[in-house]
Amino acid sequence: MLRSPHYRLDDVTEVRRLVAGHPWATFVSATSQGLVASHYPVVLDPADPDGLTLVSHFGRPDDEYHELGRHEVLVVVAGAHDYVSPSWYPAGELVPTWNHVTAHLYGTPEVLDEEENYRMLCHLTDHFERGREGGRSLLEDEEGTRRTARGTRGLRLRVTRFEARWKLSQTKPATTVANVVRELEPVNPDLAAEMRAVHPGCPVRG
Repeated sequence: MLRSPHYRLDDVTEVRRLVAGHPWATFVSATSQGLVASHYPVVLDPADPDGLTLVSHFGRPDDEYHELGRHEVLVVVAGAHDYVSPSWYPAGELVPTWNHVTAHLYGTPEVLDEEENYRMLCHLTDHFERGREGGRSLLEDEEGTRRTARGTRGLRLRVTRFEARWKLSQTKPATTVANVVRELEPVNPDLAAEMRAVHPGCPVRG
């Protein structure tokens, strides 16, 4: 990850917001057989309301491929991102870039037992079903969903360190930032909003 100090994001609250808003994560493990990567949803553990603890699950046999619980893993969470064209810059600036908000989260997963795993899967399902019209619950068929749950391995991961970046044109002059935001607004409003948050003087849409 680019380590320029202009883009460092050290605020745990902001990283929690990133995870909450972009729950589809990439898990990377350096196993005895080499690198392994998988993709699963993550949510913040409600038992750790101020810290940075994730809960998720792996489908079997991914847990064995990752040697889950035996070593540290990397969890990559990518937020809003997009290409930034030099055509949005003043004449003479020709180098494009990619603006993004990204976090690399590290920790050794705790593998949940069967009962904890089922509770976690209920929580995960309820989290994403909440607010949906006709939202469903695993408890509507507990016997059946418990059988299905045996094909998964739940995990809890307390993040012991992280590297996060928000690369949002911090090195550009205010007039250039404002123009980039204007160009992004109709096609990527989430990234435009992230830029306005980092550049409080940037004009709002209007």
